[in-house]
Amino acid sequence: MYRHYSFDLWLTLIKSNPGFKQERACYFHKQYNSKGKSLEEVVRIFREVDLLCNAINEKTGGNITAEEMYLMVISKINDHTLSFQEIDLIELMTKMEELLFAHLPVVYSMDTPGVLSQLKSREDVTISILSNTGFIKGKTLRKVLDYLELSPFFDFQLYSDELGMSKPNKAFFEQLIQQVTTHRKGSLKPGNVIHVGDNPIADIEGAKSIGIESLLINSNNVSILTLLN
Repeated sequence: MYRHYSFDLWLTLIKSNPGFKQERACYFHKQYNSKGKSLEEVVRIFREVDLLCNAINEKTGGNITAEEMYLMVISKINDHTLSFQEIDLIELMTKMEELLFAHLPVVYSMDTPGVLSQLKSREDVTISILSNTGFIKGKTLRKVLDYLELSPFFDFQLYSDELGMSKPNKAFFEQLIQQVTTHRKGSLKPGNVIHVGDNPIADIEGAKSIGIESLLINSNNVSILTLLN
């Protein structure tokens, strides 16, 4: 029935390597810690900023950039006393990407590549990514998917930082439909498009806003294998 499958990325197809978050916290603890915060406090601050920015993006439909998120973390570590003028953002972002590739994200499930392969092999089927970004930019995530050998499954990839909007923003999902139409050189009926993700608000409510099908997986004990039923 489905002719196009749209996938969320984080916690749907891939998940973080715990080593990356730990090394990232250690780096900030060493480099941006004038107040002598403990490593545990730095880890907590990263989590707080991540949750806050996700919530804001879901509410406003906009996109807080990775640079802004890192500056929020630095500000909170230093009790909002450090001048941002002292921070080399280019150097910081380069270092974060180096750490990420030293501790690559991993495929969410051993079933993930096989399911994507089977879907891709079906006649007249296209597949894409529709993902909110946070501390990691879309351009970096494209490289990650190359390293994980997942890129060939996708006909196109859409990231919130590149379009300046986040799920569940209806306009972000409309961009998805526009890209599907362009790529396939023709529109599809809403019932022929499905978006798959782990977030009931960003993924499921977002898909509903433009009338396409949706499937919640992983966060509710439903596996990606369901797509093959």
